[in-house]
Amino acid sequence: MKRYFLLTLVCLSIAIAALALCNQFTQPSIAAPSQSALELKQQVTIYRDSYGIPHIHGATDAAAAFGLAFAHSEDDFPIIQGSLVAAKGQLSRLTLSKLAGANDFLVGLLDVKKRSERQFQQLPAHFQAYLNAYAEGLNYYAWLHPEEADARFFPARGIDVLAGFTHKLPLMMGIGNVLQNLLSFSEEQLQVGQPLEKHFDFQQTMPDWFTAQVAGSNTHAVDKKRSTDQVTRLNINSHQPWEGPVAWYEAHIISDQGLNMIGSTFPGAPMILHGHNQTLGWAHTVNRPDFIDVYKLTVRNKPALEYQLDGKWLPLSQHKAPITLDLTLFGWRLFEWTLNKSFYRSQHGPVLEVNGHYYAIRLPGREAHGKAAWQWFSMNKAKSFDQWQQAMRLQHVSMMNTVYADAENIYYLYNANLPQRPNTAGIDWRTILPGDRSELIWQQFMPFDELPQVLNPESGFVMNTNTTPFITTDGKGNPKPQDYADHYGIEKIINNRGLRSHETFGKDLSISREEFLRYKFDHQYSQHSSLYLELLNPLLSEHNANNTTEEKALALLRNWDGVMSRDSKAASLVRLIHEPWHRARTFKSVHEPIPTPSTLLTNAIDMLLTNFGTIDVPLGQLQKLKRGSTVLGIDGGVDTLYSVHTKFDGKHQVGTAGDSYVLIAEFSSDQVSGVKVESWALHQYGNVNRPNSPHYDDQTKLFQERELRKSLFTLADVKDQAVISYHPGDNQ
Repeated sequence: MKRYFLLTLVCLSIAIAALALCNQFTQPSIAAPSQSALELKQQVTIYRDSYGIPHIHGATDAAAAFGLAFAHSEDDFPIIQGSLVAAKGQLSRLTLSKLAGANDFLVGLLDVKKRSERQFQQLPAHFQAYLNAYAEGLNYYAWLHPEEADARFFPARGIDVLAGFTHKLPLMMGIGNVLQNLLSFSEEQLQVGQPLEKHFDFQQTMPDWFTAQVAGSNTHAVDKKRSTDQVTRLNINSHQPWEGPVAWYEAHIISDQGLNMIGSTFPGAPMILHGHNQTLGWAHTVNRPDFIDVYKLTVRNKPALEYQLDGKWLPLSQHKAPITLDLTLFGWRLFEWTLNKSFYRSQHGPVLEVNGHYYAIRLPGREAHGKAAWQWFSMNKAKSFDQWQQAMRLQHVSMMNTVYADAENIYYLYNANLPQRPNTAGIDWRTILPGDRSELIWQQFMPFDELPQVLNPESGFVMNTNTTPFITTDGKGNPKPQDYADHYGIEKIINNRGLRSHETFGKDLSISREEFLRYKFDHQYSQHSSLYLELLNPLLSEHNANNTTEEKALALLRNWDGVMSRDSKAASLVRLIHEPWHRARTFKSVHEPIPTPSTLLTNAIDMLLTNFGTIDVPLGQLQKLKRGSTVLGIDGGVDTLYSVHTKFDGKHQVGTAGDSYVLIAEFSSDQVSGVKVESWALHQYGNVNRPNSPHYDDQTKLFQERELRKSLFTLADVKDQAVISYHPGDNQ
């Protein structure tokens, strides 16, 4: 028997090895570049400055797109490829994981492929060419680097690039979190009338980008009448994860057809998502209105699945989301297996079956999410406020607070596809809704002109820090909350960053460049913040110290100045007390209650004693920026304007998100020289995501000291100061 077993095992091993070997030799190869790709590469020059930032000059817009794709691939191709594959719904072929399976099912559920194909055909021909050129740039890089590229997913097409927007925008709107809740809540929680709140399950392995957990963002604009030097300034300061598919990448795109845009973008996005051109600039921060509605359907199965609507039974159409799994052993690809996961569609939208019950999901803008690419491109090309606002009126970019500035204007918009829900008695739109009433299936979202917005207020100041839009400026001009029904879910929160914005920018009626930068990098907590009012003040007034160490800790907190500076010992305690409280309070874990202040203090003391042997630990010894071999102590905290979010690595709190790409733009004009635009930028690491590059961590020290570097913006300056220049592929 033993001999037979060993013989079977040997035969099986030989068969597996033969299958793997056969598959290796039958894998597709990367296609040679097309004639159009070879022509495009000669029409574009990539200039790299001393920090490795690519400045891409193309003869046409399409050539510039080709160059952007190639330059970004040089710096971060694996993440770009992963983003491209995720939007195709084939992430399980690239990496076998729970996340990949959830992603691929979501792509099928939202019909990303067909919707992207439809929307691509609705785009202007020259923008279709732009997207195709970007895809050609990816293909050309893949052909030159077959060791990095998975040939199963190439060549990429412009439609595949557009699908990145069709895929990511619903995730940013919270669809991933809705799905996670539907699949993790109990049957009692999923009844009509029960709230489907933003409960995040931290025992799940989904990353922040899938469940839309965001750290926050800041933007401020101060116009020339509030500046000491008659200059309008814009702070572009989104707080993104420091690594992964939604980490910022800095680039500068120039074409002889009028494109000249510098700022940041995501892997796989073919244009700048926020930054400035030669006339104007803008910044985004995430907003969180009530975008998505969930309906519980009444379903029967005779003879086929049907759902009830207005007393009638309608067919519930069944569909399949293919999830193709790649079985690889020791680096050898054995075979692929496709699992078809069922979902359904009703008049409400896609339908998910959970334990024998059926839930329909409705979110706005589904037929335009891909065309967000066209809107962002139009914003890149705008030369005036009117042109830029006309692009915003498309409302294809379905979410995000947006602050705009040019030499003469500052502007805030609560940009969102807010569902126009009927005012129906007895319906709470934040709960699971009855699915048998067509009156509850809204069809439109709020027109652009009715959205909360502020143009050139008397104060000369606008801001957003993921706060309510009703405190956009100080003095006159704020939108009025009574103008918006509660069911829109427009934020009412005022966080520390909003409070400090009004205590710094908002209190200073004459702001210099130096003051603008100091306020932007402020890392202090307001005495009116939740940290003080709901955490520290109760802790200091109610907690009785159990030992001398707790007495010392309370004394440190009592004498703390509120500043998260790296030489502050009290700030280390605040870091350890505040972050878990803030996260639990903000994201509402379904497994853990919000910890008490006393518990948090005890945990903080234990952590410091265990890892450092004392509680006298300056923040810079606890809180670190780590990148490769670089390890630096840094300032900043949760919900401070200079924001740092961390994860515990066994000893230190290591930065993972928060202040990331920063761009400060200045706009001025006079009758002689016309409009003048300058900017200064900063990245928390470096702009290249390859450990062997000198630009992998060459901005970390600047980030630690909050020192900005001057942007190269005019083509003359780029050519004069570039360290290297080349046509794509010529430097390989």
